[in-house]
Amino acid sequence: MTRPDYAAHYAAFKPEDVAARFAGDFKTGINACFECVDRYADTGRVALAWEGVNGERRTLSFAELKDQTARFANMLTSLGVKPGDAVAGMLPRTPELLVTIMGTLRAGAVYQPLFTAFGPKAIEHRLQTSGAKLVVTDPANRPKLDEIPGHPPVAVVARPERGQSVAAGDVDFVAALAKADDTFAPVMRTGDDVFLMMSTSGTTGLPKGVPVPLNALMPFRVYMEQAVDLRADDKFWNIADPGWAYGLYYAVLGPLVMGMTTTFYEGPFTADSTYRIIKTHGITNFAGAPTAFRLLMAAGAEAASVVKGQIRVVSSAGEPLNPEVIRWFRAALDAPICDHYGQTEMGMVVNNHHALAHEQRAGSAGLSMPGFRVVVIGVNDEELPPETPGELAVDLKASPLFWFKGYYKKETPSLGERYYRTGDMAELGADGLISFVGRSDDVITSSGYRIGPFDVESALIEHKAVVEAGVIGKPDPERTEIVKAFIVLKPGYEASEELSEELRLHVRKRLSAHAYPREIEFVEQLPKTPSGKLQRFVLRAQEKQHQG
Repeated sequence: MTRPDYAAHYAAFKPEDVAARFAGDFKTGINACFECVDRYADTGRVALAWEGVNGERRTLSFAELKDQTARFANMLTSLGVKPGDAVAGMLPRTPELLVTIMGTLRAGAVYQPLFTAFGPKAIEHRLQTSGAKLVVTDPANRPKLDEIPGHPPVAVVARPERGQSVAAGDVDFVAALAKADDTFAPVMRTGDDVFLMMSTSGTTGLPKGVPVPLNALMPFRVYMEQAVDLRADDKFWNIADPGWAYGLYYAVLGPLVMGMTTTFYEGPFTADSTYRIIKTHGITNFAGAPTAFRLLMAAGAEAASVVKGQIRVVSSAGEPLNPEVIRWFRAALDAPICDHYGQTEMGMVVNNHHALAHEQRAGSAGLSMPGFRVVVIGVNDEELPPETPGELAVDLKASPLFWFKGYYKKETPSLGERYYRTGDMAELGADGLISFVGRSDDVITSSGYRIGPFDVESALIEHKAVVEAGVIGKPDPERTEIVKAFIVLKPGYEASEELSEELRLHVRKRLSAHAYPREIEFVEQLPKTPSGKLQRFVLRAQEKQHQG
């Protein structure tokens, strides 16, 4: 298959051509579930290939998914959920998760993902932001909600074969679906209507809500077509969790909107399980984060040999792709791997596009995705010449597929009249390729997750021994960065490894399993401005000096 020339394709790109690939009209009426499910119900295609934590396997056709989402939408209606209301899902990667997502969208409601590793504190803030009318979860995660005063009603997905049951007062998801009617006309919305409520981490406050309008389905599809190069004969697996943007946007909505099968694996990531699933499910198009790819490398070329030559293309997102990963994938898997860049607020926008022919350079995120113009700008919004570091920004006047309108009920200083400032530092190469330099704020990138230090600091100071905390990202060869905390103790408490471990466990429980501080240093005081604002950059400089 000949790859189209990037320059010619970019110049000829028209957003109306993308809109024409949808059944609905973004101006007069469209429904995400209809676009992702109903229009493919008569094709006989499989929507989901699922493997459970215990090795169980199940497929869900588009026709079956249509039936299940209609039942779920009727269940929502019976519980008083209306179009525009939020429904939160906190489930592992199971068929019921897909039914919850798509059934919510079928009803014209707004889906809010909750990562299953979140603790009560992280969950509570997100539910307060969205005002969710229902939380769908499983018995393993249900107890977290008991620590949240006034939490919404709960529907529980229980598996009797695993010894699970539903407590009194909660909705039995399986039983309710079985009783519900299997017909429900998709509720039509417009392209400007919100259908997802995401959250992103910042540095000076709690996570901010990111309302995603239905218009975002267009760039989601473009990314799958041009960057991921998802083809009709591919078997696709994006290992990102749908509790986060890359997983929800591109492991769920992206493939389904093209009528393609997506793959869910409920179990934890290991090199053995990954290679087994790639082999047995016939995966040819694979996506994930560099942290996972480095773990595959660590397992060695012999482990990779069982699938060498099977994977056609690999896509990487979440953090810059290491050049050694690129070389290893070519040698050990005979597969090209491309780096892609994006944010929760806009999806992927700078890519080394698998489907388009253009120059690629190790260490570069690539070129603007069709539908966007991404530039590097200075402090006065001036566009900078090549080889001059600045802030990565989207030219709003030349980016017809840009959909972000601002944070939910918050001011958005990064969104100006002409440019959206990403907060990421980048450099334009002489070859026109864009290279990521680093964050311009304090957000920590660890194992592909973006972690707001404020969240971790807030969790730490809840502990009875802590009076103040400062959190930074410390460079790490395996995870890009690890979370390091500097702790000022209250009088009467002494620094010890036992206390450090207690604090780590406290953050894991209150916040999430991926955001806890792997290193803790006890200090007498933290660096601050005269007005009392924590200076994390001083902590980073001190840490760098210690390492040097």
